[in-house]
Order: sequence, then C-alpha cells, then structure tokens
Amino acid sequence: MEIIKTVKDMQTRSNKKRRLDRIISFVPTMGFLHEGHLTLLREGKKRGDDLVLSIFVNPAQFGPNEDLDAYPRNLEKDLKLAENEGVDVVFTPTKEQLYGDRYQTYVKLENLPDHLCGLSRPVHFRGVATVVTKLFNIVKPHVALFGEKDFQQLAVIRQMVKDLNFDIDIVGVATVREKDGLAMSSRNTYLSSEERSSALSLSKALQMAQERVLKGDRDTSMILNDIRQFIESHPGTTIDYATICDPGSLEDMTVIDTPALFALAVMVGKTRLIDNKILNINA
Repeated sequence: MEIIKTVKDMQTRSNKKRRLDRIISFVPTMGFLHEGHLTLLREGKKRGDDLVLSIFVNPAQFGPNEDLDAYPRNLEKDLKLAENEGVDVVFTPTKEQLYGDRYQTYVKLENLPDHLCGLSRPVHFRGVATVVTKLFNIVKPHVALFGEKDFQQLAVIRQMVKDLNFDIDIVGVATVREKDGLAMSSRNTYLSSEERSSALSLSKALQMAQERVLKGDRDTSMILNDIRQFIESHPGTTIDYATICDPGSLEDMTVIDTPALFALAVMVGKTRLIDNKILNINA
C-alpha cells in the first residue's frame, strides 16, 4: 500500500493508472475510520481495480465554533485498517497542500445547502463542495463512494457532479449501524455511556416515524411533534432539526404522499449527531 502526501505525486500516479486503463475508485474521508468507512472501501474494491482512500480533516467545512481541533484523529490505526481492506493508496495531504497561500476559490451551490444542516452550519457545504472538487481533480477517480448517513452531503455532491460535468460515478452506500441501531460516526467516541443511551433516540425516532406512516399517518406536523417530544424526553438531548422533506429538493413536506426523507440532527451533550431514513408509504 502506497502513502502519498503531495498533490503532484497523487496526480502523477492517477495519470499513470488512467493510461493503463485502470478503474480508480475513491473514498474521501476525514479519517478516524470505523465500520461505515470500511464498508465504503469494500464497495469501492468491487467497483474498481485501483482503490484510493483520502484522509484529510478539512478546515473549510468547520465553522468558527465547531470541533475542528477536537475532531478525533488516529492516522496510524487508519493506515492499518486501510491496508487490511486492500487499499492501494492512501492520500494524506496537509492543509498547506490543499489550501496554499492566498487561497480564494470556493465551490458554492445555490439551494441544496440552504436546508437541514446548512441552516445551522452556513459554511459547511461550501467547504465540502470545495474540498471534494479539489480531491476529484487530484485523484481523478472514475467512481467515488459516500455514505447515505450524510444524505445532504451526498445530494450536494451529486448535484455538483451533474452541474460541473464531472465524469465520475457517485455511489451512495447505506448507513452502517451498531448492533443497537446507532448510526456509526467518528463523533460517537465523544459520547459518555449515558449520552450514548440518549443517542439511541435518533434511530428509534426514525423507526417510529416509519411505523406511523405505514399505519396511515400522513400529516408531517403531527408526526414531527410526537417525535420531538420523544427525543427530548431523553437526558441531554437538544434538537437542531427534525424534518420530513422531499429527498430530491430537500424542501419541507406537509403531507407524505410520496416517499419522504426524515432527517434528524440532535445535540447529545456537546456532540452533534445526524441520522436519516427514507419513509416509504407502502410496506
């Protein structure tokens, strides 16, 4: 397994692989890998014959009061996990490599970032779109894989790829969960045992909403009111948003007459967790 740290070396390698007609599959991450990331790598292995993993904690997607400095990191462990999964190269650029002196170019979408996480994290998706664009230009993949847990991120990237004519296949991979239902996240390590118990309210709320819809409930305000009460009955929880919306536009829905996205962001203690589920109207 190769480890590459510079943009020039990564681009040179990718150019060589493309000349050899190798299919490059790419999993961009911020590191501190867990089973969700490993699932992306395994799927990437199936979809290409040269698997690239990037590890970069992107400062551009963190707001001024967010957890950039505290974000968990363990590069040595990540490299071992990557090697075990058959990764061909790990790209580990520095901030200076990606955002040099007098950096001033960003990628901004008009509408999709204005919902869900974008309401409380106004610079987040500009940072995501920018770093993913840069990584696409450096790694030059044919296929890139992202987790569906970050549904809005996946939607933003798909729209960006479409709008900017990237010749890249974007693959969404289903959320990987702990045995008790908690969606896997690098931020789960922040949780105390009591907070982790409260965090289970997110996945339980998603299932509750699905059961309500299958029983014939269609009024989103009634469902969301009950869901909010359920989540807030757990110690240490503060809801950022609980929204039922159109999966394509992310616009709020008042009546569920087609499959809908139910998306949650909840502060559990000082840790912000997200989760989502597509609510089907038929069993």
